Amino acid sequence: MDNDNSYLRRRRRDDDAQPDSFFKLRNWLNIIFMIGAIVGVCVYLALDHQTGIIIVLGAMVFKIVETALRFIH
Repeated sequence: MDNDNSYLRRRRRDDDAQPDSFFKLRNWLNIIFMIGAIVGVCVYLALDHQTGIIIVLGAMVFKIVETALRFIH
């Protein structure tokens, strides 16, 4: 059990040491996605279903781009 913990601690330290050049961009893309998803759900529930779905799908584009950047790193 101790070997597993030491591996995880060492691995985590190695990940923290490597700077992520896309970190700020990924954070902004996540913020845009979350705001878009919340707005889309509110529009879906309160106003129009089709418009809400379109807004949520548009927000998902930002999440897909963020995920692609994470895989590039």
